[in-house]
Amino acid sequence: MTQLEAARNNKITSEMKAVAKNENIEINHLIKLISQGEVVILKNKKHNNIKPVAVGKQVRTKVNANIGTSQDYADIIKEVEKAKVAVKAGTDTIMDLSTGGNLREIRKKIMQQVPVVIGTVPIYQTVIETIEKKSALINMTSDDIFQVLEQQAEEGVDFFTVHCGVTLASIERLTKQGRLTNIVSRGGSFLTTWMIANEKENPLYEEFERLLKIAYKYDVTLSLGDGLRPGSVHDATDRAQITELIILGELTKKARDKNVQVMIEGPGHIPLHQIETNIKLQKQICDNAPFYVLGPIVTDIAPGYDHITSAIGGSIAAANGADFLCYVTPGEHLKLPNKEDVRQGVIAARIAAHAGDISKGLPGAIEWDNQISQARKELDWKKQIDLSLDPDLAQKLREEGKPHTQDVCSMCGEYCAIKMVNKILKNK
Repeated sequence: MTQLEAARNNKITSEMKAVAKNENIEINHLIKLISQGEVVILKNKKHNNIKPVAVGKQVRTKVNANIGTSQDYADIIKEVEKAKVAVKAGTDTIMDLSTGGNLREIRKKIMQQVPVVIGTVPIYQTVIETIEKKSALINMTSDDIFQVLEQQAEEGVDFFTVHCGVTLASIERLTKQGRLTNIVSRGGSFLTTWMIANEKENPLYEEFERLLKIAYKYDVTLSLGDGLRPGSVHDATDRAQITELIILGELTKKARDKNVQVMIEGPGHIPLHQIETNIKLQKQICDNAPFYVLGPIVTDIAPGYDHITSAIGGSIAAANGADFLCYVTPGEHLKLPNKEDVRQGVIAARIAAHAGDISKGLPGAIEWDNQISQARKELDWKKQIDLSLDPDLAQKLREEGKPHTQDVCSMCGEYCAIKMVNKILKNK
C-alpha cells in the first residue's frame, strides 16, 4: 500500500505521524492533503533509517541538492563527501545524477553513508550501460529502461525523475517552433536522440502503466520531469514547454488513479515576470500536484553566480506556490560542483525556500526571524549566531570583525544604533 492509498483509506502510517510532527500539521488535515495528491511523502518502502520528507501544500518548502560523478570526475569518496556537506548545510533530499564510474556502487555508497531521501534519473544509468554494452544509446530498448527502474527501486531510491512528457508530438512542436537553446535536459536529450533515431515513441510515455506498477510496488514517488524545460529566459513559457506540461497533467491523473504518488518538475530559466504565471499554470493543469522547480534562474548573464540568480527566482516561485526547490550551484553551466559549491548552493536555496514560506504564511516561518531579531535588539551575539542559517559562517565573520567591545560589531562600534536607542529608551 502506498502513502496515497493509505490516506485514501484513512489509514495513518508511521511516515504520516513523523511528517505531521516535523511539519507541525494536524494529522487528519495532512491525510486529506495526501489523499488529494497535494502532498507527497518521499520514502521508498525499501529505504530504512531515513526521515520521510513531505513535499506539497501547507508544509515547509523543501530543498534538493544534486550531486554525482561525471566522465571526467568519477571519485566515489568525493561524491559521498559532497552529499555529507549538503546534509550538514540543511538539504532535505539528495539526487544522485552520476554519469561516470560504477553507477550502482556510487549510489550504494551514498545511500549507506548519508541517511537522507534519495532521488535519481534512471535514464542516465540506462543510457550509459547501453553505450558500454551495445556501443550506442540508440540501441537501448524499453526493457533496458524498465530493468534499471526496477533495480533502483529495489535498492531503495525514493523518487525518480522520469521524462514521460518528451513525446514525438512534443518534439515536433519544439522543432516547428524553434528555440534559442533547443533541449538542455540531459535526460530529455537522451530520449529525443533515441526516439528520432528509432522513429519510435518514448517508452516512458507509451508504457506508462508499466512504470506505475514499479512505482506502486515500492511506493517510489514519480517526479514527472521537464525534458523540454527552457534553457534560457528567451525560451521560457513557450509552446514546447506548455505542451509537455499538458501531457504531464494527463499522466498525473493516471498515476493517482493507480495510487501512485506524483509531483511535477518545472523550469529552469524563467524571467521574473513569468514565474507566477508558470506556477499557476502548473497547479491548474496538474490538479495541484506538488511542483519541483530547478531554480528558477531569472537571468542568463551570471555564470559563477547562478546560486544567486536561482535564489532570486526560487524565493518568488516558493512565494507563489512552488513546493520543492532544486538548488543551483555557482558552478552551474561551468563545471561539476565541488564541496564548497554544494554548500553555497544549499544555503542559497534554503534562503529562498524560507523567504517563500514567510510569504505563504507558513506557521513557524516568521517566528524564526522574530527570534533572531529579538537577539539583535538585545545585542546577544551568541544567540544571533546560533539562530542563523549558517552559524559557522556567522561566527567566522564575527571573529574577523574584531569589535572594539564585545557588545557591538565593527561596522558601527560605539555608534551602534541599537545600543544607543536601547539606552535612551531605557532611561526615558
